[in-house]
Amino acid sequence: MNTVIDVGDKDFEKRVIASELPVLVDFWAPWCGPCRLVAPVVSALAGDYDGRMSFAKLNVDDNPLTAVRFGIRGIPTLVVFKDGKAVGSIVGYQPKAQLQKRLEAILAG
Repeated sequence: MNTVIDVGDKDFEKRVIASELPVLVDFWAPWCGPCRLVAPVVSALAGDYDGRMSFAKLNVDDNPLTAVRFGIRGIPTLVVFKDGKAVGSIVGYQPKAQLQKRLEAILAG
Protein backbone atom coordinates (compact mmCIF):
# COMPACT_ATOMS: atom_id res chain seq x y z
CA MET A 1 0.00 0.00 0.00
CA ASN A 2 1.23 3.46 -0.90
CA THR A 3 2.22 5.66 2.03
CA VAL A 4 2.64 9.40 2.42
CA ILE A 5 6.33 10.29 2.78
CA ASP A 6 7.77 13.36 4.48
CA VAL A 7 9.88 15.56 2.20
CA GLY A 8 11.82 18.74 2.85
CA ASP A 9 14.01 21.38 1.26
CA LYS A 10 17.00 19.01 1.14
CA ASP A 11 15.36 16.05 -0.62
CA PHE A 12 12.52 17.67 -2.60
CA GLU A 13 14.39 17.54 -5.92
CA LYS A 14 15.24 13.86 -5.57
CA ARG A 15 11.94 12.62 -4.13
CA VAL A 16 9.44 14.82 -5.98
CA ILE A 17 10.91 16.60 -9.02
CA ALA A 18 12.90 13.56 -10.21
CA SER A 19 10.11 11.05 -9.47
CA GLU A 20 9.03 8.84 -12.36
CA LEU A 21 5.47 8.83 -11.03
CA PRO A 22 3.34 11.95 -10.54
CA VAL A 23 3.58 13.15 -6.93
CA LEU A 24 0.92 14.93 -4.87
CA VAL A 25 2.59 17.12 -2.25
CA ASP A 26 0.57 18.27 0.76
CA PHE A 27 2.00 21.60 1.95
CA TRP A 28 0.96 21.87 5.61
CA ALA A 29 1.87 23.04 9.14
CA PRO A 30 1.13 21.45 12.53
CA TRP A 31 -0.84 24.47 13.80
CA CYS A 32 -3.21 24.45 10.79
CA GLY A 33 -6.65 23.01 11.57
CA PRO A 34 -7.73 22.39 7.95
CA CYS A 35 -4.36 20.67 7.37
CA ARG A 36 -5.27 18.13 10.05
CA LEU A 37 -8.60 17.54 8.27
CA VAL A 38 -7.01 16.96 4.87
CA ALA A 39 -4.24 14.62 6.12
CA PRO A 40 -6.42 11.47 6.46
CA VAL A 41 -7.98 12.19 3.05
CA VAL A 42 -4.50 12.36 1.49
CA SER A 43 -3.58 9.08 3.23
CA ALA A 44 -6.71 7.40 1.86
CA LEU A 45 -5.95 8.68 -1.64
CA ALA A 46 -2.40 7.31 -1.34
CA GLY A 47 -3.90 3.85 -0.95
CA ASP A 48 -6.35 4.35 -3.82
CA TYR A 49 -3.65 5.55 -6.24
CA ASP A 50 -0.96 3.02 -5.27
CA GLY A 51 1.27 2.42 -8.28
CA ARG A 52 -0.20 5.37 -10.23
CA MET A 53 1.18 8.25 -8.20
CA SER A 54 3.16 9.00 -5.05
CA PHE A 55 2.15 11.14 -2.09
CA ALA A 56 4.29 13.39 0.09
CA LYS A 57 3.86 16.06 2.73
CA LEU A 58 6.04 19.08 3.37
CA ASN A 59 5.90 21.12 6.59
CA VAL A 60 6.07 24.75 5.40
CA ASP A 61 7.38 26.00 8.76
CA ASP A 62 10.38 23.64 8.63
CA ASN A 63 10.96 23.95 4.86
CA PRO A 64 10.33 27.56 3.82
CA LEU A 65 12.58 27.48 0.74
CA THR A 66 10.42 24.96 -1.11
CA ALA A 67 7.18 26.64 -0.01
CA VAL A 68 8.41 30.01 -1.34
CA ARG A 69 9.77 28.42 -4.53
CA PHE A 70 6.29 27.16 -5.44
CA GLY A 71 4.40 30.24 -4.25
CA ILE A 72 2.55 28.55 -1.40
CA ARG A 73 0.58 31.34 0.29
CA GLY A 74 -2.16 29.42 2.09
CA ILE A 75 -2.30 25.97 3.60
CA PRO A 76 -3.28 23.29 3.12
CA THR A 77 -2.24 23.43 -0.51
CA LEU A 78 -1.98 20.24 -2.52
CA VAL A 79 0.25 20.43 -5.59
CA VAL A 80 0.61 17.68 -8.17
CA PHE A 81 4.01 17.39 -9.83
CA LYS A 82 4.30 15.45 -13.09
CA ASP A 83 7.51 15.12 -15.11
CA GLY A 84 9.22 17.55 -12.74
CA LYS A 85 6.64 20.33 -13.11
CA ALA A 86 3.74 21.56 -10.98
CA VAL A 87 0.67 20.66 -13.09
CA GLY A 88 -2.17 21.42 -10.71
CA SER A 89 -2.95 22.71 -7.26
CA ILE A 90 -5.83 22.58 -4.80
CA VAL A 91 -5.99 25.11 -1.97
CA GLY A 92 -7.94 24.41 1.22
CA TYR A 93 -9.84 21.40 2.46
CA GLN A 94 -11.96 19.46 -0.02
CA PRO A 95 -13.76 16.13 0.48
CA LYS A 96 -12.18 12.98 -0.92
CA ALA A 97 -14.61 12.72 -3.87
CA GLN A 98 -13.76 16.29 -4.97
CA LEU A 99 -10.04 15.61 -4.69
CA GLN A 100 -10.40 12.40 -6.72
CA LYS A 101 -12.15 14.31 -9.52
CA ARG A 102 -9.37 16.90 -9.58
CA LEU A 103 -6.64 14.24 -9.50
CA GLU A 104 -8.23 12.31 -12.36
CA ALA A 105 -8.45 15.49 -14.43
CA ILE A 106 -4.83 16.38 -13.66
CA LEU A 107 -3.56 12.86 -14.44
CA ALA A 108 -5.56 12.73 -17.68
CA GLY A 109 -4.27 16.10 -18.81
